Amino acid sequence: MIRLLQTFSWQELRLHPWRNAAAVLAVMLGVALAFSVQLINASALSEFSQAVRAVNGQPDLELRAVQGGFDERLYERVANDRQVAMASPVLEMATYALTDKGGQAERQPLRIIGIDALAVAQIAPALMPAPANGADRLAIFAPDAVFLNPAARQVFSAPHLQLQSGLQLRSVTVAGSVSAGGGPLAVMDIAAAQELFGKGGQLSRIDVRLKPGSDPQAFVSALQLPPHITATAPGDAAQRVSNLSRAYRVNLTVLALVALFTGAFLVFSVLSLSVAKRAQQFALLGVLGLTGRERLQLVLAESLLLGLLGSLLGLALGTALAALALRVLGGDLGGGYFAGVAPALQWNGWAALIYGALGVVAAGVGGWWPARAAQKLPPAQTLKGLGLAPGAGTSRWFSIVLIAAGALLALAPPVFGIPLAAYLSVGLLLVGGITALPWLIARLYDRLSPWVAHRLLPLLAVERARRVRESAAVAVSGVVASLSLAVALTVMVASFRDSVTHWLDVLLPADLYVRTALGGPASDAAYFSPDFVQQLKQLPGVARVNALRSTPLMLDAAQPAVTLIARSIGDPATTLPLVGKALPVPPGHVGIYVSEAMVDLYGAKPGRVFAPLSQAFRALAQDGRAPAAPDSIAIPASSAATSFYVAGIWRDYARQFGSIAMAQRDFERLSGDARVNELALWLSSGASDTGVQQAIRRLAEQQSGAGALLEMASVSQLRATSLKIFDRSFAVTYWLQGVAIAIGLFGVAASFSAQVLARRKEFGLLAHLGLTRRQILAVVAGEGAAWTVIGALAGLALGLAVSAVLVYVVNPQSFHWTMDLQVPWLRLLLLCAAVVVAGTLTARLTGRAAAGKDAVLAVKEDW
Repeated sequence: MIRLLQTFSWQELRLHPWRNAAAVLAVMLGVALAFSVQLINASALSEFSQAVRAVNGQPDLELRAVQGGFDERLYERVANDRQVAMASPVLEMATYALTDKGGQAERQPLRIIGIDALAVAQIAPALMPAPANGADRLAIFAPDAVFLNPAARQVFSAPHLQLQSGLQLRSVTVAGSVSAGGGPLAVMDIAAAQELFGKGGQLSRIDVRLKPGSDPQAFVSALQLPPHITATAPGDAAQRVSNLSRAYRVNLTVLALVALFTGAFLVFSVLSLSVAKRAQQFALLGVLGLTGRERLQLVLAESLLLGLLGSLLGLALGTALAALALRVLGGDLGGGYFAGVAPALQWNGWAALIYGALGVVAAGVGGWWPARAAQKLPPAQTLKGLGLAPGAGTSRWFSIVLIAAGALLALAPPVFGIPLAAYLSVGLLLVGGITALPWLIARLYDRLSPWVAHRLLPLLAVERARRVRESAAVAVSGVVASLSLAVALTVMVASFRDSVTHWLDVLLPADLYVRTALGGPASDAAYFSPDFVQQLKQLPGVARVNALRSTPLMLDAAQPAVTLIARSIGDPATTLPLVGKALPVPPGHVGIYVSEAMVDLYGAKPGRVFAPLSQAFRALAQDGRAPAAPDSIAIPASSAATSFYVAGIWRDYARQFGSIAMAQRDFERLSGDARVNELALWLSSGASDTGVQQAIRRLAEQQSGAGALLEMASVSQLRATSLKIFDRSFAVTYWLQGVAIAIGLFGVAASFSAQVLARRKEFGLLAHLGLTRRQILAVVAGEGAAWTVIGALAGLALGLAVSAVLVYVVNPQSFHWTMDLQVPWLRLLLLCAAVVVAGTLTARLTGRAAAGKDAVLAVKEDW
C-alpha cells in the first residue's frame, strides 16, 4: 500500500509539471531571498570581525577615549604598571587619499593607523610593516613612509600618495605593506602620524596585554582611568557593529520571507486544485480500502515534496545571489554598516538547514487544509460527482481573539532590540482577518442580496458567494494575504518618504552646501579652518554662512558611537525637525536637542539633565586639552561644571544610533575646537550659484592648493540625490509586492478551477435550462468579481492595520525613529481596483471550461 501511495503521489507531480512548478517557484523564491540575505550579512560580519582581530590584535584590554583621543601621558603610566606585560600605543585616523581615475584625481577613503613598531609585533603582528624590496629596513621610522594592506594596494597603485588633512594635501611614500585585512588601510610610525595630522601628544587607544594571572577588572579599578577613557574587550568593536546592523538584517530577512509566506498560499491553491481534480480517484481509493488518514498523509506528502524541491532549489539560488551580491555590491546591502569590507562568501550548513526547513514547513502548512479536505471526502457521494464536502468553517470569535491578540502584541516592547512581538502581531492580524472572511462575506452579501433579487445573472453570482462563503473565503485568502502586505508596504514607504521629504525641507534651508568630508569617520581629518570660514563669508554673492561640526562620541562601550553635532540652532522650532515643542533652557544649563534614538537607548528625555554628556565634557576639562583640537587650544575650566539640559527631541533619519545637537558657540566654548565640517550658504539676491562655487574653489586653492577637495551641491541637488537613494533602497519592496499579488491571483485561478471541476453538472444544468455560453461565463466572472471585491476590501482593511504596526511599532523599535502616517488613497484604490479587475478576468478565463461540451454531457452521468 505504501508503494502504491508513493507511486500515486509521484505520478501526480510528474503529470502536472507546470502547475506544480508554480508552487515550487514560490517556495524557491522565498527561501532564496531569505538565505541570500543571511549569507551576505554573515559573510560581511565574519570578514569585518576577522579584520578587527587582525588590526586590533589580541590584547587583553583596549583603552579608548569617549571622544577623539586622549593625552599620551597615560601611556607611560599604563606601560609601567606592574601587571602589564606589554602596552602598544595606537593613533587611528580616517581620511582621504587622492588616486588617479581616468586621468582625474579622485578622493578615496583611507584609514591611517599610527603604531609603535617596537611594541606592535607582539600584540598585533598583522600591523607589523614589511618594507618593500630595496627599501631601507628602518623605513618604518621615516616621517613620510606608509605601508598599505592588500585592500589599499588594489585602490592605490602609485608609489606616492597625497593624504588630506583639513584642506591641505600631505605627500607620503609607499614604503611597503602590511598583512591586515579589511578595507583600505595604511600603517605609519605613530610620531609621524601625530605630526602629519596635527595630533601631537594624542593617542586613540592603548592595547594592553596583562601578565599571566592578572585580573582585568582589578587592573582597571586599580588604574583609576579618567572618566573619558573606557576599557573594553578586544571583540567589543565587532559586537557593536553586529548590534548596529542587527535590526537591518532582521528586517531584510522578514521582508524576504514575505515571498515564503505567500508561497504557502500558492501551495494551498495548487493542492486544492489537485484534490478537486482527483476527487473521484481519492473516492475510488477510499472504496478500495484507503482510509481518510492515509489520504491526508498522501496529500501532505505531496506538499512536503514540493517544499523540499523548492527549498533545495532556493538554497542553490540563494547561494548564487549572495555570491553575486558580495562581488557587485559588497557586504552592506545598501545599509552602509560594512563599508569598505569586500567579503568572500562563507557558506553555512546550519543556516541552509534552517532556511530549507522553513521552506518545507511553509509548504506543509499550505498543504494541510487540502489534505484535510481529501481526508473528509465522502467516497459514495464523490463517486456520484456530488463534489467536495463543505467546510465547517471557524467561529467568528476565534477571528476576534486572533485580531485582539495581534493588537495587544503590537503594544509589547522589543526583545533584544528586535520587534519580535510586532512581527507576531502582523501574523496574527493577517490570520485573524483571513479566518473572518466567511463572516464578512455573509454580512455584506446578505445586505446586497435583495438589490439583485430580480436580476438573474447577478443573483446567481451573489447567491453563490452567500451559500458557499467558506469556498469563497478559501479562494480569496491568497489575494487578501498578498494585497494586505502590498497595501502595508505601500503605506509604510509612502509615509517614510513623506517624512523624509519634510525632514529635508527643515534641515536644508540654505541655497548652497559645502563640505570636506564625505562621511562622519573622516570629520577630524577633513575640516575647514576658522580662517577659511571667515574669508568665505567675505566672498561676493555670499549673504550668510552657517557652520556645522560633527564628531563621534562614545557614551557606552556596548553601543556604537553617537554623533555630536555643533551647529547654529537659533529658534529650534524652525531649524530642527522637532517632535513636540522645545522646552525653555533653565539658567546655568546648556541646551541640547537629542534624536529619538537617544531617548530609547540612553533615556535622554526632555526636561532632564543628560549626565553622560556632562561627564564627557567634565572629563575633557580634567584632561586639560580637547582631543580633537590643536595642541595650542586648552579647554576652559568652566567645562567641568557644565550641565546639559535636554530641551527637545528631533527626528534624525541619517543616524540610527543617536545624535545630539547643540549650539556651535557652546561647543566651541566648552571644547576649544573651532573647526567645522560643513557650511551652509545663503546667496545674495541675483548671485550666481556657479559663480559662487568657483569663487569658493579659488579661495581654497589660494589657501592650500586643494580646491578639488571641496564637495559642493545646491539644495535641489541634495534633495534629488537623497530621494533617489531612498527610492533605490525601497525598489525591492515594489518587486515583492508584484510577486505577492501575482501569487494571490494565481490562488484565485486555482480555486476557481477547482470549483469549476466540482460544479460541472451545475453549469451543465444551467445550459439545459437555456443559459448561453456567454451568460454562464458572465456568472463565473460575476462570482470572481463578488469574491475579489471582498478580498480587496478585507486586504485594504488588513493592510492599513498592518501598516499602522509597521509605522508606529516596527520602525521605532528597529531603527529608533518615528514618522507620520501618510495614506496614499488614490494609489491604494487603484491597486484594489486592479486586483478586482484581474480577479474577474482570471475567473472568466478559468471558467471557460464551465461552458464547454463536457459540462453539458456531465448532466447525463446520473441518468
